[in-house]
Amino acid sequence: MLLVCRYGPEEIVEPEGDFLARARHAVGLLARQPGCERVEFGRAVEAPGEWVLVAVFASLTDYRRALSPFDVREHVVPFLAAARTDEPATFERRLSASGPAGDDGPAPAEDGVVDHPSILD
Repeated sequence: MLLVCRYGPEEIVEPEGDFLARARHAVGLLARQPGCERVEFGRAVEAPGEWVLVAVFASLTDYRRALSPFDVREHVVPFLAAARTDEPATFERRLSASGPAGDDGPAPAEDGVVDHPSILD
């Protein structure tokens, strides 16, 4: 399961340093939840006022459970809620691949790509 949250100048109401501190805290808390495989937070190169948080979870259930602990509800959920709401934020994983270092996930096909079964079918 992929969580993709986008933030722009309209969603960032505090100074950039404060926003980054909130993002760091949210990324750290979310990444420590069981079933969370990775969290990335970055700024757009072409539009430096645009930010994105991408989190990868083993399953939809793991994503939902990750939002349950009190500290996550107190710090992460409000941060996620401040993201844009005019586009989808949760996506099922269908294909993934790792760089040369590899990972411990499902075995890839001969081309190095892992097929993930649809949760929507």
